[in-house]
Amino acid sequence: MSEFTDKIEGKIDEVVGKVKQAVGGHQGDSELHDEGAAQELKGHGEQFKGDVKGALGDKI
Repeated sequence: MSEFTDKIEGKIDEVVGKVKQAVGGHQGDSELHDEGAAQELKGHGEQFKGDVKGALGDKI
């Protein structure tokens, strides 16, 4: 994947993760809340990967 694709997918995972956390917290569903936290963290990782690819010129 390219730098841009990684960053977009990362941002989507962050937003979806935050929504899951909010819904899980509101409904008292700790499993959904935790799933959202993990997905948000994954999104941060994907964005970081995109940043690294940008710095290296998509050579990885």
